[in-house]
Order: sequence, then structure tokens, then C-alpha cells
Amino acid sequence: MILSRRPEIDRFLAKPDPAVRAVLLHGKDRSGVAERAQLLGRTVVADLNDPFNVTLLTEGDIDAGDGRLEEALAAMSMMGGRRLVRVRLGGSVRSGVDKALAEALRHHADGTFNPDSLLVIEADALGRDSTLRKAAEGATGAAAIACYEDETGDVARMTREALATDKVGLTADALDRFVARLPRERGLMRQEIERLALYIGPGSGRTLDLEGLEAHLGVEPDASLQDAALDAFGGRAEKAQGALRRAFAEGESAVSALRQLSLQLQKLRRIAVLTANGAGAKEAAKAAGVFWKQEAEMLRQARSWRLELLEEVHEALYAADAAVRATGSPDQLLAERAVLEIAAKARRAGL
Repeated sequence: MILSRRPEIDRFLAKPDPAVRAVLLHGKDRSGVAERAQLLGRTVVADLNDPFNVTLLTEGDIDAGDGRLEEALAAMSMMGGRRLVRVRLGGSVRSGVDKALAEALRHHADGTFNPDSLLVIEADALGRDSTLRKAAEGATGAAAIACYEDETGDVARMTREALATDKVGLTADALDRFVARLPRERGLMRQEIERLALYIGPGSGRTLDLEGLEAHLGVEPDASLQDAALDAFGGRAEKAQGALRRAFAEGESAVSALRQLSLQLQKLRRIAVLTANGAGAKEAAKAAGVFWKQEAEMLRQARSWRLELLEEVHEALYAADAAVRATGSPDQLLAERAVLEIAAKARRAGL
């Protein structure tokens, strides 16, 4: 079945239909895809990293053709309760993987495997010719959810609700200004909203007006990390490395450094997608949430960074983040290596 309207999607994510054993989440908004996958997963298991009840597979695992997915779907929980099987795909899905996943999804939706397992597949936007998409939309025991970028009204509602949770708010003018400035990647939006709530003061009951918001927009507590990210994607390895080390000296963490690199990547990807679809360069930069002082540099970078290359960096940053979070890892060295590798790619791209 297809879930397309926001209310029905929200209801399903909060309390999935027990008859649905497989869910396909796909769309250009990968942050939205990941967020919804996590919400679904937590309706099955309390810990998404549970080694007994959660299996995470990638496109490479499916492409291997060794039955790993079918084995995971058929496995019973050793500890009791339901199992979660997640399949996380990268960019363009190869035909063989698309067909293999479609076949496994149909069988699982029909109850061939362990009926207490929930299969959740995360992918980029899939065209109507995708066998996997057709299978998810047509199977009775499956659901397909396309994750589109949020409309302005949805972003405003999300902002109001998130701020209200911290007992703070914005005036109508300030809310319009803030929403217009936000990037449309859901993950980036939430980070910016959280930062705003911290600035206003959680639990303070304050409502920030337009003047107060402008003051916040001019405050950049992680300026050194932003410099490092901007210089890295601009191919300026020495400056990026210097800014990163300065940030570490100021008390910033390696996790924050990688997050800032991801923010820069998402902005560049947003600009690239919009301009490829006919938007003007300045319009795209504004939609991506680019600070006006950085607009010229960001547009310079966007002209050289191809989407395929950005996808490579995205995968590398995902791996680096996992490594940095591992106990006992040389986190600052890992973050520094990520910065230098991005700068090297930027140089090879012509920057």
C-alpha cells in the first residue's frame, strides 16, 4: 500500500499496522528517510543497536547474493519479542539489488519468513519503474512511504512544536524569518531549531522577536568548525586543518566537527539538486540556508562538487562518525583525516 498524506504517515509511524511486515522509505530527503526509519524501528525494539534483535544490511550485502537477507528475515529472536531487519541503500540502486529486494519484500509481506520481523528499507528516491517500489506499493503486507522535502507550513509547525517542548517560542515575524532561512533537509532543520532553543533558554518561557532572532543569527559559537568545513570543501587543506585544530583548542569535539562537515555537504547537495532542476544560483543558496557572507564561496564550490562525489563523501563521513564514537578511538585524528581527505577531493574536483 501507499502512504502519502502526512496525517496517515504520522499515525503509521507512531503505531504501525501489525499486518504490515515490510516498509519502504525512499526520497531525496535522506534525513527524513533516516528519521522515519528510526521511529519505525523503535516501535519494534528499544535499542536500535541491539545485536540480538536488530540486523543492519547494506546494498553490498544484498548484492552478494548469499541469502543473508532471507536468513535475517527468517531468524527468530533469541531473547523473545520482535526482530527488526534494516536495509540501508546508497545512491542509485543497481537493477539486481532492486529485484532481489523486491522478491524478498514480497515473500516477507506474504508471511513466508518470521512474521514477527519488521523489514525496513531506506533508499534514495525510486522511480516508478523500480521493481522494489512496485512491490512495496502493491503488497498487502507492505507499505511504501515517499519522503519529500517539507513544505513551508510543515516546517513552521515543526518549529513551533519543537520550541514549545522547551517552553520557548518566536513571534510571527520571527518565525517567518527563521523558517525562510532554514535548509529543507529535515536533519539540518532539527539541529538549527535545537540551537535556537538553546539560545533562547530552555524552560525560560521567553518568546523571541525579530530583533532578538537577528541577534541569534549573527551568533556563531562554532565559527572555527564552520571555517574548517568551508575551507575543506573549498580545497584549502592547510587552512581547514588550522581551523579544526583551533576548534579543538576551544573545546569543540570531533563529533561536532564531523557534524559541521555534514552540514556543509548537505548545503552543497541542496544547491546542486535545485540548480539541476532549474533554480537560480542565488535562489538555491538561500533555500539551502547559506549565510549571505558565504554565498559567493558556496556557489563557487557547488560548481565543482558533483552529486556523485558528494555521495562518496557522505558515506566516508558516516563511517568516520561511527569510528569516532567507538570507545578509545583517536577521535581528533579521525576528524582531521576526514577534513584533509575532503580537501584533497575538492582539489581533484578543480577547486
